[in-house]
Amino acid sequence: MAYIKFEKEKLINLEYSLQRELLRTNRTGAYASTTIIGCNTRKYHGLLVCPMEDIDDENHVLLSALDVSVIQHGAMFNFGVRKYPGGNYEPKGHKYIVNFEIDRTPVLTYRVGGVVLDMERILSEDDRILIKYTLRDAHSKTLIRFKPFLAFRNVHKLSKANIFVNNKYAEIENGIKVRMYDGYKALNMQFNKKVEYIHVPDWYYNVEYQEEQNRGYEYQEDLYVPGYFETEIKKGESIIFTAGLKEINPKTITRKFSSEVEKRIPRNSFIDCLKNAAQQFIIKRNKKTEIIAGYPWFGRWGRDTFIALPGLTLYNGDLKTCEDAIDTMTNELKDGLFPNIGTGETTVMNSVDAPLWFFWTLQEYLKFSKDKKRVWENYGSKIKHILDNYRRGTHYNIKMHDNGLIWAGAPGKALTWMDAIVGGKPVTPRHGFPVEINALWYNAVCFALDLAENNNDKDFIKNWEYIPDMIQLSFNEYFWDEDKKYLADFVTYDYKDFTIRPNQLFACSLPYTPISELKRERILETVRKFLLTPKGIRSLTPHHPDYKGVCVGNQEQRDLAYHQGTVWPWLLGHFAEAYLKIHGKSALSFLEEILYNFEEDIINHGIGTISEIYDGDPPHSPRGAISQAWSVAELIRIHYMLQELKNKN
Repeated sequence: MAYIKFEKEKLINLEYSLQRELLRTNRTGAYASTTIIGCNTRKYHGLLVCPMEDIDDENHVLLSALDVSVIQHGAMFNFGVRKYPGGNYEPKGHKYIVNFEIDRTPVLTYRVGGVVLDMERILSEDDRILIKYTLRDAHSKTLIRFKPFLAFRNVHKLSKANIFVNNKYAEIENGIKVRMYDGYKALNMQFNKKVEYIHVPDWYYNVEYQEEQNRGYEYQEDLYVPGYFETEIKKGESIIFTAGLKEINPKTITRKFSSEVEKRIPRNSFIDCLKNAAQQFIIKRNKKTEIIAGYPWFGRWGRDTFIALPGLTLYNGDLKTCEDAIDTMTNELKDGLFPNIGTGETTVMNSVDAPLWFFWTLQEYLKFSKDKKRVWENYGSKIKHILDNYRRGTHYNIKMHDNGLIWAGAPGKALTWMDAIVGGKPVTPRHGFPVEINALWYNAVCFALDLAENNNDKDFIKNWEYIPDMIQLSFNEYFWDEDKKYLADFVTYDYKDFTIRPNQLFACSLPYTPISELKRERILETVRKFLLTPKGIRSLTPHHPDYKGVCVGNQEQRDLAYHQGTVWPWLLGHFAEAYLKIHGKSALSFLEEILYNFEEDIINHGIGTISEIYDGDPPHSPRGAISQAWSVAELIRIHYMLQELKNKN
């Protein structure tokens, strides 16, 4: 039996099945995503979503859906599912689904009368979706019809019927190619056998996406159908439909499908699911290697890249991809800062912590490369560049003050990972000396000095050797409260914010820490008592008046809850690391329970992956992006840490 499996009773229950989504990326920027029954509930859903460099360098939905119908004795049964106004679903293909399971690929089984049809999908690296239909059983002549629904629009927008669409097509071998609008590449739709194409261009109006409606966005779309394909299918026969940006030789389609399947990591255990999911965030395109922060709407984020990179690559035995991603990011370093979001002219460098997480990523990299000389040779100049800019000052008032601590803050800006802004103002204003920034700063300076000493860089040592003591002294003086037994979240010269938040965790987990073991133990107890949940660490204690236990509603409502109680799985990596440093093997069962609490989530929200966030209140429902890089990465890292400790004598 497959590890991931859904039976008919759950599949035909729309309240259940529409909450569960599939994702497959191809590591070059394209992806395919929909619900487990094939009904799109987001504007981001589609069977072929590709980056369009010639238009805006963002992802565009080309093939939104593909309706498949079987015809016997003049009766047609459509396996598609779409929602229309009034809560109407038409067609209602989900009622024919009898089974869904995943190993290397997802397989959906339909049954109607004597017909049993399997459908499985795969996305290849050449921006191509391949969908295989196998007729397992039939007792009479069977026709199969394919009707493609096209969008040709940016993932963040919706399509409306218009007179500008190009409704022409060109025949290619075993299919056609279409291009709805100028500026787009043509979509080539082909089969592994000859089929008949009937050209009947039409619009389908007011298709609804319930998740967009729930999130307070525009949610109705018009989709274009150029026509349909039809052919006979015999019992035991497999027909493969493919859509891509390039034409393919139909004789190679069957072989290509089989070879692509063999490349996939089987999803037959919780850990294998995490490893499979980890690969989907890695994008190699145009000689760059980048990490997508999450699907379906995130792009590359500098902060998320450095935090997620070790778990996605190093702990999966992929040193080279880690190196390539680091090199891609360091090529864009400017004024001591890395891009937070965007590229080129749209780049925004508003992250105070991304450059400091770069040091931690190098520390993780060293665990596997074991070569301090090479790290200093390759990245020493970047390390010095960051430290020098933070010391003398750079954008957004980021600067080391005379006390050795890093100050950061600018009007209307949120520079830390708690970056939600509503009405032009940060929801969690933390201008001043943020606790995790200064924990990261101490770690960065100490690590740089260690590398310099190993490489005999006397000038660097002379300029920086007294700084760690200064930071350590100020850190304890400014942040620690002996009565409260935990660290302030941020401080200024005349104010200390002792709101209980998870940011103090990093002073306990990083390789170099400015606080004693006793203080770390007490901090961890505070975090465990007030912030730890089965799905991650809360961003704010429930006892605070600003706490919001559910992250739902429109964008403003969600942003107000995003860092005010919402649970973040990625923080568990640093909680586990800090906890192991204090408690050692006695922590194994406790941390294993935390890790395997997520096994049930493999069949919730994003299938085979881990969500971005969870509600702060029980039952801690998954929210946000269905698959988040640092959520997956840190659970992989926790698993590795626990296995490593188990294997020690």
